[in-house]
Amino acid sequence: MTLLLAAIIVAITLGVTFWASGRNTSASDFYVAGGRISATQNGIAIAGDYMSAASFLGITGLIALNGYDGFMYSVGWFIAYLTVLFIVAEPLRNLGKYTLADMLVYRLKDPKVRFYAALSTITVSTFYMIAQVVGAGSLISLLSGGVLKAEVAIPLVGILMIIYVVVGGMLATTWVQIIKAILLMFATIVMTLFILARFGFSFSELLGQVEARNGVEYLGAGVKYKNPLDLISLCLALVLGTAGLPHILVRFFTVPTAQDARKSVVWAMILIGAFYVMTAFMGNAANVLVGKDRIIEANAAGNMAAPMLAQYLFGGPGTTGGEFGLAFVTAVAFATILAVVAGLTIAASTSFTHDIYNGVMRGGQATEAQQFRVARMATVAVGIVAILLGLLAKNQNVAFLVALAFAIAASANLPVILFTLFWRRFNANGAVWGIVGGLAVTLALIAISPNIMGVDPPEKTTGRHVIQAPAIFPLENPGIISIPAGFALAVLGTLLGRRREEDERSFEEMQYRAYTGAGMDGTVAAHD
Repeated sequence: MTLLLAAIIVAITLGVTFWASGRNTSASDFYVAGGRISATQNGIAIAGDYMSAASFLGITGLIALNGYDGFMYSVGWFIAYLTVLFIVAEPLRNLGKYTLADMLVYRLKDPKVRFYAALSTITVSTFYMIAQVVGAGSLISLLSGGVLKAEVAIPLVGILMIIYVVVGGMLATTWVQIIKAILLMFATIVMTLFILARFGFSFSELLGQVEARNGVEYLGAGVKYKNPLDLISLCLALVLGTAGLPHILVRFFTVPTAQDARKSVVWAMILIGAFYVMTAFMGNAANVLVGKDRIIEANAAGNMAAPMLAQYLFGGPGTTGGEFGLAFVTAVAFATILAVVAGLTIAASTSFTHDIYNGVMRGGQATEAQQFRVARMATVAVGIVAILLGLLAKNQNVAFLVALAFAIAASANLPVILFTLFWRRFNANGAVWGIVGGLAVTLALIAISPNIMGVDPPEKTTGRHVIQAPAIFPLENPGIISIPAGFALAVLGTLLGRRREEDERSFEEMQYRAYTGAGMDGTVAAHD
C-alpha cells in the first residue's frame, strides 16, 4: 500500500515536471521560473521547501525521544522567519537576480565575493541535502520491510531529484513543493485531530501521560542537551540561520515584485507556524502511543516516529486502517523529501552556473544556451555528490544534520548579508573574510564535535561516529562560537581592507534601490 501511494505521488510530480519542461527554455526559466510565480504560490512553495524531512520525521522523533529539547527545533525554525520577513526578503528581491551573490556583488562589485558566496551556498545546500536523502533511506527501508536498504533508497531519491530539476527547472520544483506542502499539511492536521480525540481534546492530558511515562524532567530542558550552552547554541543557529539559507532565499527571485516577496513570507509563516505547533502534538503522542523503545527499534535516531504514530492512530499494526495510516504518512514524507531535495539541488546548481561559471570563469559573458547546458550538468554532479554523502551519513538524525546547515548559514552568510545592507564601511575584503572565516570555523568545530568524534560501544556493528576518539569540542552545534566568529572576521577583514570612497557611494545607491526597487527594470535610478 505504501509503495502504491508513493508511486502515485511520484507519478503526479513527474507529470508536473514534464509539463513544466515545455516552459523551461532559458536560463531565467531554469533558475527562477522567469519570475512569474504569484505571492500565494510562492508562499506555499516556501513552506514546502522549509517543512523538510527534518521537520516532519526528525522533529517528531526528537520530541518523542527527548521531550522539550526536541521541541526547541520547532520554535527556532518558526521564529527564524521574522528575520527573513523584516530584514532580508525585500532588499534581496530588489538587489538580486538569481542568487544571494547577486545582492552582495551589486554593492561590493568584486568577483571574489561572488565566488566565495557561491561556495558557501553549495556547502549549505550539501549539508541540508544530506539530511533529506538520509531520511529517504530510513523511509524506504521501513516501507519495504527492510528489503530495500538505504544503499538502494538513497540513489533512487538522487535520480528522481536529478530528473525533476534537469527536466523541469524552477517551475517544476515550485509545483512539486506546492503539492508536497498541501499533502503534508493535510496529513499533520488529520493526525493532530486524531491525537486530540484520543486525549479528550486536552493537550494537558497528553502532557500528563507523557509525564507519567517518562517523569516530570521530560517536560523541561536537559533530556538531550545536558549542557545549557548546547541548547543556546542550537537555538542561535536555528533562529539566525534561515536568513542565510540559499534554497529559501532563491525563492524570492521567482516572484514579480518585492511586495510579492513580502507576501510570500507571510503566507509561508502561516503554514509553517501551524505545522510546527502540530509537531508538539505528534511528538508527544508518539512517545505515549508508540513508545520510545519501539521508535528506537525502528530507527535509532527516531526518524520513524511520525509514520509509526499514524499506524497507531488509525487502528494499530496489522489493521487495515493502521497500515493505510502508515502508508499514507510514509508516502507524504517521501514526497516531502523529493520536494526539498529538488529545491536544494536547483539552488546549488544555479549558484555554480550563474556565479562561478558565468560570473567568475566567463566574466558574465556566457550565453543563455551555455548557462542552460552547464546548469543541467551541474545538477547531475550535485545529485551524485548528495548520493555519496548521504550513504556516508545514513545513521544520523535528520533534524540534527539540518541544524548544522543552519549553523553554517548563520555563520558564513548572515553576517555578510547584514553588513552589506547596513554598514557603510563594509567592503569586499570583509565579505571574503566573513564568508570564508565563518565557513571554516563552523566546519572545523563540526569536525571535532561529538557529531564526528566519539567512542562507540564495541557491540555496535555500525558506528555512529566517523572518528573513534573523544570529542575535542564539547557542543553538538557550533553556533554559539561560529556565529560571533563570522561577524568578528567580517569586521576584522573590513578594517584591514582598503577604505575606498566608491565603496561608500555604492552603499547609498544600494540602499536606495533595496528599499524602493528603483532601477530594477534596467533604467538608471536617479536620486538626491
